[in-house]
Formats: sequence, structure tokens, C-alpha cells
Amino acid sequence: MENWLKKVLWRQFGASIDMLENACKLCPETFWDTQAEFGYKAYHCVFFLDYYLTRNPIGFTPPEPFSLSEFEDRMPERIYTKEEVLNYLYFCRKKCRDLIAGLDDVENAFWQNESESMRYNIIEILLYNMRHVQHHTAQLNLLLRQHIDDAPEWIYEAEDKL
Repeated sequence: MENWLKKVLWRQFGASIDMLENACKLCPETFWDTQAEFGYKAYHCVFFLDYYLTRNPIGFTPPEPFSLSEFEDRMPERIYTKEEVLNYLYFCRKKCRDLIAGLDDVENAFWQNESESMRYNIIEILLYNMRHVQHHTAQLNLLLRQHIDDAPEWIYEAEDKL
């Protein structure tokens, strides 16, 4: 894969992840686990970020202490703490950066889930994943605006270069 394309993908995907991080960091602890479910929504976003970054997601399991509740259409046993979700996000950010940096023959690289309902070229799953992150980051920013009258600034590209 062309090096310039890897750099473009990382700058934009990294910025999306950074925007999610900033929303999580700005959320007051007192608002994290409320009826608005900020903490749960943040976890959901990070869980699927990890899943869609897994080159062969068949048999995917998230790191401890997270469960597969997202696949079972149920809330997790508990709302994970802000620190737990942020640590999971940092894990995923590195996973994303490493995946993009290591892209080689994208024409033959496919991502397919267990149910075979989704089969994407690796570039398309990266774009799909980035859209998912931005979708939920926008929801979190709206919640922050509504409840604390503040939201993080726009990030136009990841600061760390590929």
C-alpha cells in the first residue's frame, strides 16, 4: 500500500480516536454513570473500535475486564469506569496505528465477521470503523453540551505522524 495513503488514513482515524478521548476526559465523574449512559455509550464505541480493528475477528474477545455483552444485545454487568474505558481506548489507538502502519496488500485483505453478514476490504472496514467512532463521539459531545454546556474542540488530524 502506498505510504501516503497510510499517512492520510492514520491522520484522520487518529484524530477521530483523539476526539473520542477528549469527550471521555471532559465528562465529569458525576455524569459518567447516569441515566444519560455516557459511560456505556463510550464503552460501546471503544468495544466496536477494537472489534473492527481485529484483522480476523472470528473468535474476538475484548481484554479484561470487558465482556462480550455488546454481541448479546444487553448492558454489561456493570458500567466500566472512565479510567477503564480510557485505558481500553489507548489500547485500541495503538492497535489502529499499528494496523494502518502494517497495511500491505490491501487488494487481498478482507475483514469478515462470524455471521458472514459483513465482508469488507480492509480499507472499507477502517472507514466504516472511523464513521462509527465519529457517530458516537458526536452523541457524547451533544450530551456534554446539554449537561455541562461544554464540549471538546475539533481535531483536524492526529498529532503523532505515521
